[in-house]
Amino acid sequence: MKTVAGIDLGTQSMKVVLYDYETRKSLESSSCPMELISESDGTREQKTEWYKKGLEVCFSKISSEGKKSIQAIGVSGQQHGFVPLDSEGNPLYNIKLWNDTSTAKECELITNAAGGQNEVVKEVQNFILPGFTAPKILWLKLHKKELFEKLHYIMLPHDYLNFLLTGNYVMEQGDASGTALFNSKEKKWSKKICEAIDESLLKKLPKIIASDEPSGFVSKKAADWLGIPKGAAVSSGGGDNMMSAIGTGAVKSGTLTMSMGTSGTLYGFTDSSVADPAEGISGFCSSSGGYLPLLCTMNCTVASEEIRTLLNLDVKEFDAEAEKSRPGCEGVFVLPFFNGERTPNLPHGKASITGLTVANCNRANIARAALESAIYSMRAGLDSFKKHGFTPKELRLTGGGAKSKVWRQIAADIMNLPVKVPVSSEAAAFGAALQALWCLKKLQGTPVSMESLAEIHVALDESKTTLPNEKNALEYSKAFEEYKILVNQLSPLYK
Repeated sequence: MKTVAGIDLGTQSMKVVLYDYETRKSLESSSCPMELISESDGTREQKTEWYKKGLEVCFSKISSEGKKSIQAIGVSGQQHGFVPLDSEGNPLYNIKLWNDTSTAKECELITNAAGGQNEVVKEVQNFILPGFTAPKILWLKLHKKELFEKLHYIMLPHDYLNFLLTGNYVMEQGDASGTALFNSKEKKWSKKICEAIDESLLKKLPKIIASDEPSGFVSKKAADWLGIPKGAAVSSGGGDNMMSAIGTGAVKSGTLTMSMGTSGTLYGFTDSSVADPAEGISGFCSSSGGYLPLLCTMNCTVASEEIRTLLNLDVKEFDAEAEKSRPGCEGVFVLPFFNGERTPNLPHGKASITGLTVANCNRANIARAALESAIYSMRAGLDSFKKHGFTPKELRLTGGGAKSKVWRQIAADIMNLPVKVPVSSEAAAFGAALQALWCLKKLQGTPVSMESLAEIHVALDESKTTLPNEKNALEYSKAFEEYKILVNQLSPLYK
């Protein structure tokens, strides 16, 4: 038995999967929850000790035989989080996460210091937004100056796990391009943006390695600690969206992936850089050697879960209520900005239910409107993708939302694309495992393309394939225009 392991460090949990690449079967998996520090000012943080404990718990649940079979490991991690360490590798402060919106002021300071938004976009193919890593670094400098002066290692969550496994300090281009410090066109750190934060910053950033290179090999310390093979290759890893692209087969043009988790993301593989920050399209690199233009919203299943709790319904009851309503919900809309929002750029945004009348105020309309709201922002991203020449052929759906039949149909109708669901529900962890296999093949002297690996190993659940309903698609085109008007009208309230 020969396996590759995929680790996914998410906001709410850590997961490990073991994949037998010879029989093409997932053999074992484990998970554990992650805690979250949440404050009313938009602070969202975690601690490095929770990540260490997560590795211990997850690998303790894998059989001894399974651990011994591991040939290579890949790590996926939530993007943008800032892990600040001193020269001994000890944490200086909590990890500020992707959904931390407490750094809006720092975004403005960096943008102004770099010469304005146009200059920023030229440098990093993105605006400086609260979700990204750059303002979190400046926040540490401004609010914890004595800690910033001790800053030696600057890592993202997946890099920190690589560091624990190998002892090496490196980063790959996919996750790096989500820091707002990295020029994805030139594939190097931006001197201008780094110096806008601090003159010493550029020297502290890690070396960038290619996506198919190993970040290192499992150290004796990590092997003894976790019970995994010493010397096993650890691939470059990447952000959860980059790994999910691999795990869902979005490694060639024409295939889009929509991830419906805590946040919502829409992304597709391209051979050349594509960026349109004004339309919410981030100019990221992929973790498979190309580019991954991506739209991200900070509220997806958050909206359905909050409204479901409000209505005191379980998941099946909530879906059943949504099915009683019809596309457009008789004019009821949910603006799902429970965590603030990144696309549109409303860090102080608030959620709301609007359009209610005596005639349409019922649980069915509100439930369905919550599900629709998460897809409308994705539809805006799809229109931007098309504007830049991306011709979508199908939509690969992943995340918790992909389990819902009614939500899959809503997605197919609003996006007006066939929806397909991969067999593996753990797209990020599975993608990390496939990247580990890609790296392993190269190290063994039998290199293969990522596209060929995905074709062989990414299986689709045909029972969940969902085609758009032509009548519903027309109704949603009208409803989407109304939704855009509402967002434009209410946005000034959140400035």
